[in-house]
Amino acid sequence: MKKILLSLSLGLLLIACSADQKSSEENSSESEDPRRVMAGQNGQSVTMREDMRGDRIHAAPWATRSSVLGMNGMAATSHPLASQVAIDILKKGGNAVDAAIAANAALGLMEPTGNGIGGDLFAIIWDPETKKLYGVNASGRSPKGQTFEQLKARIGDVKEIPNWGSVAVTVPGAVSGWDLMHKKFGKMAWAETLQPAITYATEGFPVTEVIGYYLNLSAKAFPANQEKEGIEEIENFLTTYTKGGLAYKEGEIFKNPDLARTLTMIAKSGADAFYKGPLADTMDAYFKRIGGALRKEDFASHTANWIAPAKVNYRGYDVWELPPNGQGIAALQMLNVLEAYDLKSMGFGSADHLHVMAEAKKLAFEDRARFYADPDFYNVPLKGLLSKDYASERRKYIAMDTAMTKVDHGPAKLLEGDTIYMTVADKNGMMVSLIQSNYRGMGSGLVPDGLGFMFQDRGAQFSLDANHPNAYAPFKRPFHTIIPAFMTKNDQPLMAFGLMGGAMQPQGHAQIVVNIVDFGMGLQQAGDAARFNHAGSTSPIWDKRMTDGGILNLESGFTGDVVRELQRRGHKVMIRNSGMFGGYQAIWRDPVTGVYYGATEMRKDGIAIGY
Repeated sequence: MKKILLSLSLGLLLIACSADQKSSEENSSESEDPRRVMAGQNGQSVTMREDMRGDRIHAAPWATRSSVLGMNGMAATSHPLASQVAIDILKKGGNAVDAAIAANAALGLMEPTGNGIGGDLFAIIWDPETKKLYGVNASGRSPKGQTFEQLKARIGDVKEIPNWGSVAVTVPGAVSGWDLMHKKFGKMAWAETLQPAITYATEGFPVTEVIGYYLNLSAKAFPANQEKEGIEEIENFLTTYTKGGLAYKEGEIFKNPDLARTLTMIAKSGADAFYKGPLADTMDAYFKRIGGALRKEDFASHTANWIAPAKVNYRGYDVWELPPNGQGIAALQMLNVLEAYDLKSMGFGSADHLHVMAEAKKLAFEDRARFYADPDFYNVPLKGLLSKDYASERRKYIAMDTAMTKVDHGPAKLLEGDTIYMTVADKNGMMVSLIQSNYRGMGSGLVPDGLGFMFQDRGAQFSLDANHPNAYAPFKRPFHTIIPAFMTKNDQPLMAFGLMGGAMQPQGHAQIVVNIVDFGMGLQQAGDAARFNHAGSTSPIWDKRMTDGGILNLESGFTGDVVRELQRRGHKVMIRNSGMFGGYQAIWRDPVTGVYYGATEMRKDGIAIGY
């Protein structure tokens, strides 16, 4: 993998986002910069970064650490204990799929703010025996017994489905995803794969910093919004995830004996325990008790599916995503548009670099809002959306000196044609790129009686426009934000990667690819580099269209002169320090040596471990 030093301005500026703001340093010479002192060897002038961070002696000085290397296996997750679980499974003889399932089960316990067996799952798996990529769509469907009209009658005269409560719950698909992966590739028995999560759920584990922060938000949000959002009950949430209504803090021991019993039943009887057996009976009874629409028949009818990943070639690298009902191909559409620009010459973090990427995102997301939906209900024009000719036509809308305020989706003729991300690789070359989520705000707020997990609220992503491809319908999968990704070259596996975080994901995926391919960053540096998140594009639920250009959110690592130039071009810029920039994990495989490089998100709690 290429590794280079980036020539960046490393003064992190906290700036006010006003177009007429003037910097006191603009008219100062370099020698007058108060950050420059005579402190180097031979008396040379050195610029102080003033960001309170230590200095690295090699590679990008702003990177948090080196990539992790290993020969026999690698795991990168958002929780250190989950990464260790995956490595333990690999050392016991399990393969990457076994380790991914084990780590995912542990994450559902340890990071319930983002995922769990009440949510959905997508994955891309590289199989070294067949030398092929396999896609998993384990997203759940809406209740069979609830029509569009019945849903509208339940929620009243509103423009979107509420985020919380039973109206937003679809069948959880995660366990069916484990089952599909295990039957085709797994080597270990369920009991051995799930035992680490069962043990931690029974004996407890210390809550980490970032997860503790989000648990505190949820502990306040669900009680405060129960009546407003129509959450039928939150007593089970309070019992399972709080101490008498107070959130678990960093360092405090959290146990979930209910989840331990649930996982034990799955370990003994497989996925049928969840979808057809006693766990399904309990969930059926729970929805009847609170007045929800899901029934045991919905669980029993659910299936996960093998699907073919879609790709585009970006400067000689094949980048792979899963097709709709997910949003992964938006990243591919962005890359197709960006391929015509010399990003390397523009320089990382320049106004030109950020401008063209934000404009490409606007174009891709307009198509995302119009065309991405459950392919069982709608013929998604995949071939047209991913064609190079179409990208060339869309690219004509980009002007280098002016930000687009609105843009239309592609032509009708095309019709012819909160979350965790983790990745695991084993000694035989199998690589798993997996993402799993409860969706917004930890989920629906609903915890089934005695089962120890929260139902997702993914159904809030259905449109209430009856004529839209993503409109609610019985037994239909909603538009999905969670997307795993993969990169190959010359039919050889290179990188399993992902960057979770709602609408951040496609633009985050594109940023990672560009950072590595165009700017020559190493795997860890590519994730540590400052990110943008453009918000305000047309919504996939079709309730509002972009008319003002949206907001270009930037992390504070970019420079003030770049911000002012972006504002001059018409971008509304906000400097943000929040979770909106996503969570990144990646594994890179050297095609010559077979050595794995692992990288993890410095904005989260996780680690990469190799051996």
